[in-house]
Amino acid sequence: MNFRSDNTAPVAEEIMAALTAVNHETAAAYGADAWSQRLDNAFSDLFETDVRVFTVASGTAANAISLASMTPPWGAVICHREAHIECDECGAPEFYAGGAKLVLADGEKAKLAPAALREAVARNARGIHSVTPAVASISQATERGAVYSPEEVAALGDVCKTAGLRLHMDGARFANAVAALGCAPADVTWKAGVEVLSFGATKNGAMAAEAVVCFDAALAESIARLRKRGGHLFCKGRYPAAQLLAYIEDGLWLRLAAHANAMARQLGEAAAAHVSVPVESNQVFIKPGAAALEALRAAGAEFYDWGAEGSGEARLVVSWSQAREDIEAMRELLASLR
Repeated sequence: MNFRSDNTAPVAEEIMAALTAVNHETAAAYGADAWSQRLDNAFSDLFETDVRVFTVASGTAANAISLASMTPPWGAVICHREAHIECDECGAPEFYAGGAKLVLADGEKAKLAPAALREAVARNARGIHSVTPAVASISQATERGAVYSPEEVAALGDVCKTAGLRLHMDGARFANAVAALGCAPADVTWKAGVEVLSFGATKNGAMAAEAVVCFDAALAESIARLRKRGGHLFCKGRYPAAQLLAYIEDGLWLRLAAHANAMARQLGEAAAAHVSVPVESNQVFIKPGAAALEALRAAGAEFYDWGAEGSGEARLVVSWSQAREDIEAMRELLASLR
């Protein structure tokens, strides 16, 4: 019963079929192939506006390249203190941006709150003596599994507009968020003020295929150069491109995500007495105590502890391919907790 991460899941059959379909003869290199050339139009249709799309190998690369295109080295990227770019990327955003600083702020369920964003801007407004607030970065879904509504993103977008900041979205689990919201992808991105999106696919059925989706054409050249300089311009670009096309063109991305979300809700219902954050996506947070977590592990469940050491809290992540028997067995275990 592996609920450690959706990164542990296999590649979806549809994605593997797309890889096999392009794996013949020769194709132009470095994004000049026919599949890479279709990405901009396909994602423009998905987001209902003209976009530029840049494939990369990992979510960390997508975030770091995105943020480096949006801030100078003396800039500040304001994010939640639990954000992936703060806790899990080994300084990659700062490295790619030449030293830009992450400024941490608060908000419930790992959501960056508008008031906290304004406070962080004011805290770093001491002229030449402080970094220059340049970007706000939010995660959709958050590191606590919460989902920003279009209105919540727009509220942050308004703060950014007033303060002269750009707005970046880390969408490692963007599919799970959109599936949960039931809204158009446009409503929770560019229409709400997002200028660059790190579009994740690997957690939801792809194989090392992520994308930087650029809504502001003025940033496209910087993103292209940073991608090349950072070693993420694929010479065989048809392979990530084919995956992303198969992922979005017939709604596969939302079907897989909706399935994972639904199974996560089942776990949340079984563990209702111990759920520490409402289940909104494919992540379930429980806090039954350290002894109860050890009992779950003894019964064969795998997951990560969460929060401070000894907090008795854990994160369960349901993947698109989670076995039904795993869900049923875990439901029984969770329901038995006292």
